[in-house]
Amino acid sequence: MIDNNQLLRFTTAGSVDDGKSTLIGRLLYDSKSIFEDQLEAIENTSRKKGYDGVDLALFTDGLRDEREQGITIDVAYRYFTTPKRKFIIADTPGHIQYTRNMITGASTANAAIILIDARNGVIEQTKRHTFIASLLQISHVIVCINKMDLVDFSEDIFNRITTEFEEISSKMIVKDVRYIPISALCGDNVVNRSKEMPWYQGAPLLHTLETIHISSDINKIDARFPIQTVIRPQDENHRDYRGYAGRIESGVFRVGDKVTIMPSGFTSKIKTIDTYNRMIREAYAPMSVSMTLEDDIDISRGDMIARSNNQPQVTQNIEAMLCWLNDENAKPRAKYIIKHTSNDQKAMITEIVYKIDIEFLNRISDDKTLKINDICKVKIRTTKPLMVDSYRENRTTGSFILIDEMTNETVASGMVV
Repeated sequence: MIDNNQLLRFTTAGSVDDGKSTLIGRLLYDSKSIFEDQLEAIENTSRKKGYDGVDLALFTDGLRDEREQGITIDVAYRYFTTPKRKFIIADTPGHIQYTRNMITGASTANAAIILIDARNGVIEQTKRHTFIASLLQISHVIVCINKMDLVDFSEDIFNRITTEFEEISSKMIVKDVRYIPISALCGDNVVNRSKEMPWYQGAPLLHTLETIHISSDINKIDARFPIQTVIRPQDENHRDYRGYAGRIESGVFRVGDKVTIMPSGFTSKIKTIDTYNRMIREAYAPMSVSMTLEDDIDISRGDMIARSNNQPQVTQNIEAMLCWLNDENAKPRAKYIIKHTSNDQKAMITEIVYKIDIEFLNRISDDKTLKINDICKVKIRTTKPLMVDSYRENRTTGSFILIDEMTNETVASGMVV
């Protein structure tokens, strides 16, 4: 029964010391999702650190540097299962210099848990993480107002913070926002309902995660098949085979479909669709297959096969929302490598249209610098055409990363608008 459950990927975000790692530890501990040897190791470590009980944060803070500093600096992934659903958790950093890790953890999430310290309310990092969740089009945002035990479980403080958050979320595209008052340390409203907050009539966090509706991120309409490699067997039985292999990123392909090869624009029909052990009549995202066409066309890695009646935009000029991830500031008109699906091309940021002022959620048009954690709208020029859709329509063909040519570091992630 568990194998047939839906899988929910969710990320946690919030400022440093808001209790993200403790919350996940509480989820794992109270839902009995921890192996005995793990629990024993954590109990031993907790005693060495002088804790009377279990330091719940240690269940996710796995790096030595994190344990020594008591902070999360990498994205820690944890897996657990309840009788109702399977989960993958991405515990992301709270420090502002590690915001780029939050983008990594949230990029595949179905839901985001945003923690707010009840003593501090909505702060800049809350706005930053909410904006990133909106930018990545995460369907569900669960606002957990933590450390309610330190404010005497005050309903007034909970209501004040929800009002503050509603003011900022109203300026963004956030579809579903839910509010839960919790104490991760004490376990209130995490797995079990709190006796300290009878005024809260909603469900605890785990029940919310178990029952939240998951909609697929895969675009089922626009058929897109980026080519990763061309298969040319050398054995005598398959000498005439010429297959185009890759992963279908969206939509459905069927034998006999009329398709267009991009960017060349040549057309053909699908002759066969092959998997590793058999031929099939139909393939859909995210299957990895090899296709053959009725016509002999020059196709190579980075090209894309799409149905002729539904094609992506072929362009060398892209407008995108960009999150700058690198410690080094962007250099004016510097050349980067843009990685989009299986296509790698050289690219240049030709214009910074505007930046987002995270504190006030305004656009800044007169600042043309790009530094770490900046979010902005840019114009990019590539040396050769890319086949793109808007990120709103297709998360795979609408996203890309920029790589520094000299250092090979990923410097930015982008979403096509």
